[in-house]
Order: sequence, then structure tokens, then C-alpha cells
Amino acid sequence: MKSTGIIRKVDELGRIVIPIELRKNLDINIKDPLEIYVDGNSIILKKFCLVTCNNCKNRIDDQDKFCKNCGCNLKGDK
Repeated sequence: MKSTGIIRKVDELGRIVIPIELRKNLDINIKDPLEIYVDGNSIILKKFCLVTCNNCKNRIDDQDKFCKNCGCNLKGDK
């Protein structure tokens, strides 16, 4: 995990602001859904994208090239 050196406080409603530089770099726009993961003491935010495999209908990460369930090629690469 790479540190950005950016520190933000949680407000009274439990919100934090994601800096514009990070949102631009990660292509996170207004109203984009973010998925929340917990890994030990860490909270991980990830841009949510619902993609399913055409072959087995398993939900997959939009960054993957192959379905982890059935192994089919997702991007059409040869």
C-alpha cells in the first residue's frame, strides 16, 4: 500500500473528503459508487463497477482479464 501523505479528519457525520487530486487520478466522479472493504485495521475504498462474466454470470472485478470462476477471457484479448 502506498502512502499519499494526505491526512483528513472525520466530521461529525462520519464523512471524509477525498482530495480532488486522488479523485482525478483514480477517475472517481461525483455520484460514483465506492465499495468499502476492511482488511485488519485498514479501510479500503474501491470504485464499484458491477461486471459479470458472460459465460458463468459470476460477478468480477472490471480490472480482471480472466474470470476467476470459469477462467474465460473477459477482455477479448487473444
